[in-house]
Amino acid sequence: MKFAYHIALFASLASTALGASQFFGLNYNPKRPDGSCPNVYQVQGDLKVLRPYTNRLRIYSVHDCNQGEPVLRAMENTDWKVELGLWVNKNDAVFEADKNELLRLTKYFNFAKQVSAVVVGSEAVYRKEQTAEQLAAKIRNVKQALANVGLASIPVTTSETWPTYYQTLIKEVDFVNMHGFPFWEGVSIDKANDKMFQHIYDLQAAAKGKKVVVGETGWPSAGDHYGAAQTGMHNAQSYLQQFVCRAVRENIEYYYFNSFDQNWASTNNASNVEGNWGIVKNDYVTPKFAEPIYSCK
Repeated sequence: MKFAYHIALFASLASTALGASQFFGLNYNPKRPDGSCPNVYQVQGDLKVLRPYTNRLRIYSVHDCNQGEPVLRAMENTDWKVELGLWVNKNDAVFEADKNELLRLTKYFNFAKQVSAVVVGSEAVYRKEQTAEQLAAKIRNVKQALANVGLASIPVTTSETWPTYYQTLIKEVDFVNMHGFPFWEGVSIDKANDKMFQHIYDLQAAAKGKKVVVGETGWPSAGDHYGAAQTGMHNAQSYLQQFVCRAVRENIEYYYFNSFDQNWASTNNASNVEGNWGIVKNDYVTPKFAEPIYSCK
């Protein structure tokens, strides 16, 4: 439902300079620490906290919690950019609801200014909830829907793990948006970045000239270890430092996972690491790492 009240924008969102520890982009879920749905003022507060780090975010659904509207509203009259996600699972009604909400939002917001891409699904093939062919059809469907409302210039992609980004998907997307987590491969921290970048190189070869963006990568600061991959603050910062500096050197765009530690994520998942990937603690205010978070000297 369209907000009926006037939104008082934080002037600082537009004026605050990016800090030293900058990221190309961050993944972001605006649900509150208890898992409840956000309002626009809460999103504005999140943007103020995240502003020192980036001005690019990715969300996973515009329909879940109706989060697309408060995110876009909070970003109005600023230089924030967002990748809007459409959730895809085995129930196609979920995708249709997200697509319909996306199209509704095009009537009220300046997509050409605010939206950097639309991401159709996140690991739906990896979870075996869609075939590559089914997901490719949805990508084509969204491209046509955007073209019908004069927004054919907005890039459309999907997010998949590196082994499930099949040629069927590469052919349809405007850029490859890959997920890679050496932690979940049980790789030790000293070998993790070499493993991650090998996945990037493999997909770059498969993409045959299409841009490859890292849509998710990171390392958890707490929770159970996984094989030789050990959680902890030191390893989380070490992985971040090595990944970000190498991505900058090699001109690879990325959205780091994650903006905030989110306790509700662990309660929704069998693994107790899921709430511990953020660069900001689970109060959504306190930085997890001392500055500078990384140094590429």
